Amino acid sequence: MAEIPDIELVETDDEYVHVRFRDPDRYEEIRTPDWAKEPAESVSEGSEVRTGKIEGSDDWEVTSVLIEKHVGEEKAKEQAREIVAKIES
Repeated sequence: MAEIPDIELVETDDEYVHVRFRDPDRYEEIRTPDWAKEPAESVSEGSEVRTGKIEGSDDWEVTSVLIEKHVGEEKAKEQAREIVAKIES
């Protein structure tokens, strides 16, 4: 089973709590893939997953998870970890 990365940053904006796991600068491309919607929403309705393509590789990994703001930062961190575990395990 893959190890879940540590949370690097948590920011709240108008709509989401943005839980960042990996620095977006290390990727050559970042996407919000449709396939990630099902595992994300099975944990937190309305959430989104952003993935990044590692430079010089064909590999993609979760960079961040966006959880709806009303959930609150502490709960958003728990839910984001659960979503990453589902996707990367």
